[in-house]
Amino acid sequence: MADILIAALSPLGHIGPLLTVARGLVDRGDRVTVLTSAKHAPAIRAAGAAPSALPAEADLDDTRLDADNPGRAQTSGIKRVNFDIVHFFVAPMANQADALTKLLARNHYDAVIADYGFFGIMPFLLGDRKNTPPILAYTTTPLMVSSRDTAPSGLGLPPSSTRLGRLRNRGLNLLTQRVLLRPAQNAVKEQLHRMNSRALPTFVFDAAALADRLIVPTVHEFDYPRSDLPANVRYVGAVHPAPSHAFQPPTWWGQLDAGRPVVHVTQGTIDNADLGRLLEPTIEALRDEDVTVVATTGGRDIDLLKVAVPSNTLVAEYIPHDVLLPKVDVMVTNGGYGAVQRALSTGVPLVVAGNTEDKPEVAARVAWTGAGINLRTGTPSPDVIRRAVRDVLTDDRYRNRARGLEAAFAQRDGVAEIGVLVDEVIAERQPVAT
Repeated sequence: MADILIAALSPLGHIGPLLTVARGLVDRGDRVTVLTSAKHAPAIRAAGAAPSALPAEADLDDTRLDADNPGRAQTSGIKRVNFDIVHFFVAPMANQADALTKLLARNHYDAVIADYGFFGIMPFLLGDRKNTPPILAYTTTPLMVSSRDTAPSGLGLPPSSTRLGRLRNRGLNLLTQRVLLRPAQNAVKEQLHRMNSRALPTFVFDAAALADRLIVPTVHEFDYPRSDLPANVRYVGAVHPAPSHAFQPPTWWGQLDAGRPVVHVTQGTIDNADLGRLLEPTIEALRDEDVTVVATTGGRDIDLLKVAVPSNTLVAEYIPHDVLLPKVDVMVTNGGYGAVQRALSTGVPLVVAGNTEDKPEVAARVAWTGAGINLRTGTPSPDVIRRAVRDVLTDDRYRNRARGLEAAFAQRDGVAEIGVLVDEVIAERQPVAT
């Protein structure tokens, strides 16, 4: 039995998968503490773990990003990226690190699992590692580490290891690190200096390469090959939410077995404030197609839809993907990392329309694997969506590539493999018998 500390940011895309990890570790007999927002305490206890609340100054309400951060709404592009890194990742560092320090002083932990975006772990990665437990970093996005074989994360470009491709990658990486994201890099440098920490010797997105392990919750088939991959990186397979046991099918559930192709459209549970970005244009695009459309609003009120719902479209606020996706032929999505992997692990090909956060990188990987179409926009027109859905339904190559990835995912158990990595790093710290 091990004592594990998990440190995570509060947005669902960060804490959600790590709660699944916490439950898996508890189920195998470990004692787990989760350091995150106080609002997640009930969910942490439900997973069998002990909650530890971050101070309010280090908390983040991802439903009020513009309201709580004056000036954010007036930014876009690279200015928005720098704004978000500085305000949401760098600003909480000192309070996060202080909370970690207090927990480590009061309790003995055998290992720490830290969310990639939990920058408060950096002073511990940069400090005397003999005096801290082993640290495993967990990325909630496609792997962001720099490589000679890939362009910088965020551009949504495919990899290239050719001579010209590596020249492209080198130029873009230098431009990103030294110019475009220099404000974010400088903010990290200054914050670490104020915290009396050793300076960060890498680009900010490469800091997790300093951890004992860098956990990537996907299969290597769904990521770009890198000849210079850091030695601490481990692909473990997907980390999916627990199966749904209390699902009550809607009255129209039987229509999904009527023989027509089923198209599922979702904007996820986070980036769904404006259903006109993807949900509504998809409903319009497919209203006259010989398909059954299942549109889920991600918890938003169905009455918020501003389009007339046609007879071939079924709408719900939320349906668990583990019960819905086995009935789906194509999923139209804004590119949430977890939802895309859930679809691929079920063999469902994709049409992806995402241009915020990590979504361009997710969409690019879908296209690179051949398991779907990247629309290269977050606000596609109905005509563009219609053509893409038709292509995916009629071209077997998309389905075949998705099924190939399904087979790759089926061979892995993300939570179990993370448990193995925890055991490994703990064993590496044990004194060698003489």
